[in-house]
Amino acid sequence: MYTAKGKVDQGSLLDQYLPMVRRQALALQVRLPASVDLDDLIQAGAVGLLDAFNRYDASAGATFATFASQRIRGAMLDELRTRDWLPRSVRRQARAMEESHRRLAQQLGRAPDEREIADDLGMPLVEYQKLLNDTNCGLLMPFEEVVAAGGEPAPDHADSEAPQALLEAFEDQTRLAAAIEALPEREKLLMALYYQEELNLKEIGLVLGVSESRVCQLHSQAIRRLRAQLLES
Repeated sequence: MYTAKGKVDQGSLLDQYLPMVRRQALALQVRLPASVDLDDLIQAGAVGLLDAFNRYDASAGATFATFASQRIRGAMLDELRTRDWLPRSVRRQARAMEESHRRLAQQLGRAPDEREIADDLGMPLVEYQKLLNDTNCGLLMPFEEVVAAGGEPAPDHADSEAPQALLEAFEDQTRLAAAIEALPEREKLLMALYYQEELNLKEIGLVLGVSESRVCQLHSQAIRRLRAQLLES
């Protein structure tokens, strides 16, 4: 792994651990939109691998493989976070959806259905469902990343307190569990299948008897409900 001068042989390092990088990239890709390129994840993971080698301290107790695995995954998530997932216009519509969720839930005393939300937003149901698909690309990520990736306000309407408030809410397991329990049954099942059972979209579609596109819509809607409820509580 080292050259004659005592420096790391990056080629040898990549040869040895690239299979780990690829496995992590594949595991992450199946839970992300099709637009995410596997090679991009692998490249980011390779950067994380080299960073791990430079930072590794054997006295900390963890093996290099364990430490590297964490750095590889972190580098891939950093790459995903830096992407400009959504246009500002879609982000504005996404915030309008959340406000509609929050307002209707207060008025009705229950979670509003899709048609009620679409009517409140003044758009046809099919247009609302398309918007769910458009906004979902930044939300199909590991649960611990869903706020940072899918909920960051657009620069022209920045609210620096909202992301932090959401992160704190998502870390409060009691509040989060209560918010998930209040979801409609199908969305609650979807969240369990995706984040606990770690099924991919196709597998969830088979369980629910719907298309992958419909799974995306339901997932986006569930996340919007959770965000609206957690910010409200």
